[in-house]
Amino acid sequence: MALAPEEIQRYKRHLLLHDIGGQGQAKLKQARVLVVGAGGLGSPVLLYLAAAGVGTLGIIDDDRVSLDNLQRQVVHTTANVGRPKVDSAREALAALNPHVVVETYETRLDASNAAEIISRYDIVADGSDNFTTRFLVSDACYFARRTLVHAAVGPFDGYLTTLKPFADGADGKPLPSYRCLFPEAPPPGTVANCSEVGVLGSVVGVIGTLQATEVIKEITGFGASLAGRLLLYDAKDTRFETVRVGWDPDNPLTGEHPTIFDLSAYAEPRPAVPAGTD
Repeated sequence: MALAPEEIQRYKRHLLLHDIGGQGQAKLKQARVLVVGAGGLGSPVLLYLAAAGVGTLGIIDDDRVSLDNLQRQVVHTTANVGRPKVDSAREALAALNPHVVVETYETRLDASNAAEIISRYDIVADGSDNFTTRFLVSDACYFARRTLVHAAVGPFDGYLTTLKPFADGADGKPLPSYRCLFPEAPPPGTVANCSEVGVLGSVVGVIGTLQATEVIKEITGFGASLAGRLLLYDAKDTRFETVRVGWDPDNPLTGEHPTIFDLSAYAEPRPAVPAGTD
């Protein structure tokens, strides 16, 4: 995919990089990336992927911009408080890079739409803030055979990994899935969210920027993938640590005896229909 003269000028710092160059920039232009959530993590992911020249960015979020989120959700501005996040983010990305196509979904990702939406993209970056959505995104990406770059944050810390459980590692075993890290979601109420305990906004920026970098690496093919590794960041001690993560043969999605074969477990129960009606 050829670059226009204005794009060559815009991306010339990338074009100078041996590991990206013209071919890598063309791959970025051709890529389609879905970002789940236009909040704290989604903000730097979207901004840096748009700036990098990713050709098509999908944004899914059903929330609206609020004043108490602007401390970390830097893709939005004060003037956009009360507006849908997807609309606010789309305008910011258009102002940053008009060469990027932005596709928005003002809805919540659920069992009824996850498979269809995710299948439209090459790579998914998950910036969701709850375990139900994280498990749904992970399972849907596995069934669609889409690479997932997953991240999450705490008040002063965060972690990041790339998930390709549909592929095998160097040892011939499947690469780990999200369920190899977390076999099941913690009971409701046991893990506080940022609205309850707070979060340092710049920590979200650090993790989100790293997440964008891993997406770019997966698209262009340079460097070592984070698949099979978990990157941990502790802001208080300014410490990064990388740990190996292996495939769990007992996990219910990709284990030796799987029990999850579709997304039906995420479907909300339908209300009973009284007899004699349709």
